[in-house]
Amino acid sequence: MRFPATIVWFMLWTVCATKDCQEPPPRKEREILSGSWTEQTYREGTLATYKCRPGYRTLGSIVMACKDGKWQSLHPSRICQKKPCGHPGDTPFGSFHLAVGTRFEYGAKVVYTCDEGYQMLGEMNFRECESNGWTNNIPICEVVKCLPVTEPENGKIFSALDPDQVYIFGQAIQFECNSGYILDGPKQIHCSADGIWSEEKPKCVEISCKQPTILNGYPIPRKEIYKANERVQYKCGRGFGYGERGDAVCTEFGWTPVPSCKEITCDPPYIPNGIYTPQLAKYRGEYEITYECKSGFAPVIQGNVATCTSQGWSPAPRCSLKPCNFPVIKHGRLIYAHREYFPARLHQQFPYDCDHYFVPQNRQPYLTCTQNGWSPEVPCLRQCIFSYLENGRGPYYGKTLLQGETVRVHCYDGYSLQNNQNTMTCTENGWSPLPICIRVKTCSKSDIQIKNGFFSESTFTYSLNKQTQYKCKSGYVTAGGNTSGLITCLQSGWSMQPVCIKSCDMPVFENARARSDGTWFKLNDSLDYECLDGHESRDGHTTGSIVCGENGWSGKPACYERECSIPQMENNLDANPKRDKYRFGDVLKFSCIQGLIMVGADSIQCYHFGWSPNLPTCKGQVKSCAPPPQLLSGEVKDTQREEYGHSEVVEYVCNPGFLMKGSHKIQCVDGHWTALPVCIEEKSTCGDIPELDHGYVNHSAPLYHHGDLVEFSCREAFTMIGPRSVTCIRGKWTQPPQCIATEELKKCKWLKIFASEGNPSDKKIEFDHNTSKSYKCRKSEYKHSVCINGRWDPEATCKEDSQFSKYDNYSDISGWRKNIYSLSRKLST
Repeated sequence: MRFPATIVWFMLWTVCATKDCQEPPPRKEREILSGSWTEQTYREGTLATYKCRPGYRTLGSIVMACKDGKWQSLHPSRICQKKPCGHPGDTPFGSFHLAVGTRFEYGAKVVYTCDEGYQMLGEMNFRECESNGWTNNIPICEVVKCLPVTEPENGKIFSALDPDQVYIFGQAIQFECNSGYILDGPKQIHCSADGIWSEEKPKCVEISCKQPTILNGYPIPRKEIYKANERVQYKCGRGFGYGERGDAVCTEFGWTPVPSCKEITCDPPYIPNGIYTPQLAKYRGEYEITYECKSGFAPVIQGNVATCTSQGWSPAPRCSLKPCNFPVIKHGRLIYAHREYFPARLHQQFPYDCDHYFVPQNRQPYLTCTQNGWSPEVPCLRQCIFSYLENGRGPYYGKTLLQGETVRVHCYDGYSLQNNQNTMTCTENGWSPLPICIRVKTCSKSDIQIKNGFFSESTFTYSLNKQTQYKCKSGYVTAGGNTSGLITCLQSGWSMQPVCIKSCDMPVFENARARSDGTWFKLNDSLDYECLDGHESRDGHTTGSIVCGENGWSGKPACYERECSIPQMENNLDANPKRDKYRFGDVLKFSCIQGLIMVGADSIQCYHFGWSPNLPTCKGQVKSCAPPPQLLSGEVKDTQREEYGHSEVVEYVCNPGFLMKGSHKIQCVDGHWTALPVCIEEKSTCGDIPELDHGYVNHSAPLYHHGDLVEFSCREAFTMIGPRSVTCIRGKWTQPPQCIATEELKKCKWLKIFASEGNPSDKKIEFDHNTSKSYKCRKSEYKHSVCINGRWDPEATCKEDSQFSKYDNYSDISGWRKNIYSLSRKLST
């Protein structure tokens, strides 16, 4: 059968023109493919529909079609984007920052932190943007509290609160003593940011003086305590004298005058024809120098040492000519010489002779008068002749040595010279030690037994002064706490009896810690421990003790978490979460029913001492507040009104030179204001003003206190970059500006965002420093940016979640203001 050529051509064209897809539609990260796609081949024109995964969204449908053998998107611009969650919410007395992500959208995480003096209720300090919005509730920052302080004995407290009330951050207490007593400690303390009082409570002590501590001196008579107007006398140590006088009187301000001893010093001595050591610029009392006279000279008195005293050097160091008087020859005498021949002339010689067992030092036995005196200084030397060594052998018989020479000898086994020596020396009195080898002392392991220990070396016998090591069994240590020790063989036997005592290592603690630093403990030693915060023992104590016994520790040092019972509440007050018991740190939140108004904190927390703060109450009506109270050394920030409603807040600022302790805001609560902060004078000052290259200071004079401001100016042909002034904050200057050469200022480049305004040809232009540009984003008012040395400030951007370039984490103007407020508060404190 034959086909017409036209039909054959049409069939071939159809095969070539259509092309199927040889795989299912692709899988995507943000989209989910709808339907079932189990085949491997799909005809051209087949459509695949996608939907966004949880947390993502898009406008319209996302469709891909099989075309020319490939899956192609019909609307490439349609993609799944992350869902926004909106602003996460501010927390009073705290702030937050973006920890994950750059916008408030799916996957983002914000972390909250509390201001100074506030702590977070609960453990959740973050919120995460999920498909259904923000997780968790907005964290709550509660003011830090300090426990009540009792009056000191013989004193009283000045405070705005009742004695048994809890104090909050910044609140202060002043102390005053009764008549006849003075404060031993601070006059005022305040509740610090960590919930601890700034200092220990002072004591009121009777006016008295302790025994004075006198450097290089001591009081007479010695007493521990002196009463008012009582007098003390004192003496100074050797080489020291009284600072003012030798007594002092006990007064309200201490000892008057302050007892002191001044050091006695001496200038360097002047010794003609002599030298001394050591050579210093000044010498202290009782300090000694040694001096030597030059050749031909000798000390005027016997000896060559002088001491620094209050009268100067004693005895006075002096050198005089050294004559050759009649010589006294030890173990010898002059021959044919009479005393009238002396003192002798320089270089004059005299013959001499030596006693038996002594010989002249030189071959020619003459004494010669020299500039340094008689020569030789030791005319006669001892002569020793070796003849016999008991219990040993030495050099050949008859060997002769002179005074000062030594000879090595050999003792038989088990013998040694005195003091275990092996050489003899010829001395003025003969051989030393004597030529006798004596039996050597030895020690044996069998002479000693070690309970709970053993010797670690195989040697059985040890000679005199030899050491051996012993070790203790497992669970035992030496008296010094080691696993091994050493004993020495002495003339009297072993140096000590080795002892191995029972020991216990530091135990493993459970929610507790040791109250000592030891690492091991002897038998019957006790170990004290204390529970961690929020924990206690089974019997309700926060401390405990265990004892090291033969079988180890007497108990396990364990503590268990504390709990709070359900608080008693009003009928119209609802609390969540509802439990039978609450753990340390748990937070209980409240709400009023039937449209009532809450007065007090809307949440409380479980502490080691119970619930805090007090439970709130629910009222049908609440009172307003009068104008806020005056703050000493401070004032209200905004204009005051005659009346303030319930829960309204007022902010305070301190005067220049003062720092604020406590919350800078107070709140109206049912007709009463919460506690005021305290303005404390900042006494620290700033040093020299930071140097500004190519700039100078405008009309400034020290001293600079906290809050003082100094302005700068740049020299001609230079331009200032940054703030014109620096401020003294807590003794340190803020960052100074820069002076940049005007001709070196960098230009800013044209940005695409400026295309909506001006001439399109401007895109090739560079803008000079301080040039301002305006631009407009979608559905927003005009924005402005200024060129500052090559950078646009603020950054020119149209990001959805950003209104100001430096505050991208805030989606509205209130967030930006909050950040500026937080920054200024840090500078003020």
